Amino acid sequence: MINWGIIGCGDVTERKSGPAFNKVNGSKLLAVARRDAEKAADYARRHGVERWSGDAYALLEMKDIDAIYVATPPSSHLEYVCAALEKGFSVYVEKPVALNTAEALKMAEAAQASAGKLVVAHYRRRLPLFLKVKELLEQKVIGEIRTVQMRLWQSIKPALVTTGAANWRTNPAISGGGYFHDLAPHQLDLMLYFFGEPVHYDGFSQCQAGDDGVADQTSGTILFADKIVFNGSWCFNVADTDTIDECEIIGSAGSIRFAVFGQRIVVKDGNGEQVFEFEHPEHVQQPMIASVVGFFNGQEENPCTIEEAVELMKIMDKFARLTV
Repeated sequence: MINWGIIGCGDVTERKSGPAFNKVNGSKLLAVARRDAEKAADYARRHGVERWSGDAYALLEMKDIDAIYVATPPSSHLEYVCAALEKGFSVYVEKPVALNTAEALKMAEAAQASAGKLVVAHYRRRLPLFLKVKELLEQKVIGEIRTVQMRLWQSIKPALVTTGAANWRTNPAISGGGYFHDLAPHQLDLMLYFFGEPVHYDGFSQCQAGDDGVADQTSGTILFADKIVFNGSWCFNVADTDTIDECEIIGSAGSIRFAVFGQRIVVKDGNGEQVFEFEHPEHVQQPMIASVVGFFNGQEENPCTIEEAVELMKIMDKFARLTV
């Protein structure tokens, strides 16, 4: 049995992740911590959690806890991940893993020096929709991959962001940047998951519609092995009528199209068009958490390593360079 403690029982843990820790076999949520002790107590009461605290470090001293889920905003990931690893806990940390590459590298060093294990919460890797995309690519259903075109265009207040939690996401000191830092890790990690380590990448960001120093437009290109070219465009300043979430993988014999925040895949080849529909789990991180528990128990490989997350942060940092 893996007994869990959560540091940062905020919005993301209400449904996406928190309840899953008690629904995965061999897993139990034993304690939660949050700076606002009243909110920590309220969360514990509503979710049937035995223990709670207003102090993360007090949670790290509790008996019988085996693993820590760090679900705070990115600015405190490094502090809590390193503190937990130093005490020998295994850790599951939210994305983006850190504010920048330098912090991610420090986490990697801490993991190497610890008896604990470290997994990054790029949970879309374990959702059936994206496992199907990976299967289609490996089966070469659309032939040899030529290019990948991705667009995520949203309004100034994206509907994809958790309700009531937008303020810190546009504070670089807390999030690392703007909405790009919150949403793009899902998309870019899938590209690494599908196509492997990049050969080259470059990009830029700009503040197009505002003057608050937070980029609202980002563009980036990645060259993968086998000469696969990825082009990504992120805009957070378009009209509601022009929002789009689309990834299209073009091959020599057809295409695969899907929305990273959607529930369907459209495959086109010489035989026409085929549509695959999916319904995500009630707790969208549950499949990933099941794999994390398996990894912590020595039954599975690490579903997302800190080294993979470091590579992702290097790409994010390159794309996030402000030009104007």
